[in-house]
Amino acid sequence: MPKIAFITGATEGIGRATALALGRAGWAVGVCARTGPKVDALVAELGREGIRAAGAPADVSQPGPVERVVARVTEALGEIGLLVNNAGRLIARPFAELTLEDWDTVMATNVRSLYLVTRAVLPAMRRRQEGTIVNVASLAGRNGFPGGTAYTASKHAVLGFARSLMLEVRKEGIRVITVCPGSVDTALLHDQPMLRSDPQRILKAEDVADVILHAVSLPPRALVSELDLRPTNP
Repeated sequence: MPKIAFITGATEGIGRATALALGRAGWAVGVCARTGPKVDALVAELGREGIRAAGAPADVSQPGPVERVVARVTEALGEIGLLVNNAGRLIARPFAELTLEDWDTVMATNVRSLYLVTRAVLPAMRRRQEGTIVNVASLAGRNGFPGGTAYTASKHAVLGFARSLMLEVRKEGIRVITVCPGSVDTALLHDQPMLRSDPQRILKAEDVADVILHAVSLPPRALVSELDLRPTNP
């Protein structure tokens, strides 16, 4: 498998930690996020560590930007051997206060992007008969929580998507892995007044990145299809 990774939502939190972890483990790293200056800063940071890197800003809920950033990364680094579908939005509000715009925003980032980015990367994997797709879901994909109607529905959809895709492509030498973290100390969680956690006791982004690195480092014949990752003592 080409050691070229592409990570969405890569400039903060789990995405950034995963880009650094993979790069330090010998992967070339393609990255994208919505904000161009942040993408440029991450590519420069990776470069300073001697990591081959490329990226571009992209709204991964839109097909045109997805196609362009995948083409950019492929041209700069080579064909993508590892896709990490990490881009995500969390809006936690009581259902009575949840707007249609909130709902559509969460679904576009958490579900629509999953389809679009996978659609752009998978054909080359199928042609080579090898590759790995990692989907960053959440324990909310298994359990509900107050204020989580949109987010929980989206993460249940990630699990359904990944389980079905895994059954389709595993015979083609392609692994589909879904990681379901519990509470992680990232900006995604900090801005949610309905979700209070002790940042000293919950997971760090680096913990999730380490799990992703270990999962994709298994021999190609071995597939861990789903991983639940919880704080030990929240």
